Amino acid sequence: MKNSQPTMKDVAQEAGVALGTVSKVFNGIPVGDSYRAKVEDAAKKLGYQVNQYARGLRAGSTFTVALILPGVNHPFFAALAQHVCEALAARGYRMLLYVTASNPEMEQACVNMVRQNKADGIIGLTYNPLTVDEDLPFVGIDRSFRPDIPCVAADNYGGGRLAAEKLIELGCRRLAFLRTGSASPGEADKRGDGFEMACRARQVPYDTLRLNDGDDWGLFRDFFLSHMKNGRLDIDGIFCSTDLVAWKIRKTLKDMGFRAPEDVQIIGFDGIRRFGGEALYCSTIVQPVQRMAETCVDLLLAKDRTNIPALVCLPVRYAPGGTTRDEKED
Repeated sequence: MKNSQPTMKDVAQEAGVALGTVSKVFNGIPVGDSYRAKVEDAAKKLGYQVNQYARGLRAGSTFTVALILPGVNHPFFAALAQHVCEALAARGYRMLLYVTASNPEMEQACVNMVRQNKADGIIGLTYNPLTVDEDLPFVGIDRSFRPDIPCVAADNYGGGRLAAEKLIELGCRRLAFLRTGSASPGEADKRGDGFEMACRARQVPYDTLRLNDGDDWGLFRDFFLSHMKNGRLDIDGIFCSTDLVAWKIRKTLKDMGFRAPEDVQIIGFDGIRRFGGEALYCSTIVQPVQRMAETCVDLLLAKDRTNIPALVCLPVRYAPGGTTRDEKED
């Protein structure tokens, strides 16, 4: 018997508390701080670990949430996965990461897996239409599926407007919006809409080029060539739909002999950083990625889902990152 695993009863005896108190602590039910400390210290001393499978059977839950992402090789997606994992762990849940490379069959397979009671719900950043059962807890990021499925997004429209206004403030007189992205409609499409509205309101001339994923990148070079006059660009401010697009556009312009920010100022969208916490890749509209992750978890695990909004839009901010003529962020 000495080699048997410690039980909750053993923890209760070691901590000097009732068995019900131990159960409350391990099931996330509020108890006094002193009781919680006694139980946690006793569990650590005895080497007791919660049997998640048994816990799930008792509660009718797996205490697991699936996160669908196109990949984790993009800094924004990696940061989102990290913050979702942390937010779930704080609630006593585990995260099951499903990387799909934007493949619609793989995204739907994840939904089908959760339908088979292998996870309690889904948080999904997807680029394709999905079939989601009405009784399946689901929270979308940047994409609305149905009015009864909440969508969490940054203020994409406001971010586009802010980018245009910042470029104008920094002295730009002819602007452009450049985009690559999914052909399926989503909240991110509003970035260009906000940009165009701000340009029209300020009566600043602008042009746009919106490409879908997989389109020839050379179309951007052709776009710049069409805006060449006497060896110079007639565009001096560019807003890109993502930081990745901004980074690639900067390289394309450099190959053509133009510098950022000296010849043309560039603003991206996302707020991604080198090695997670270092310098920005470009001047950018920063998404509140941690708050987005925490909001997704709160909505998904809400006990009462009858009054959950269809869209939660979170504020963004501008940060200089070396591709505009203001001081670079520290």
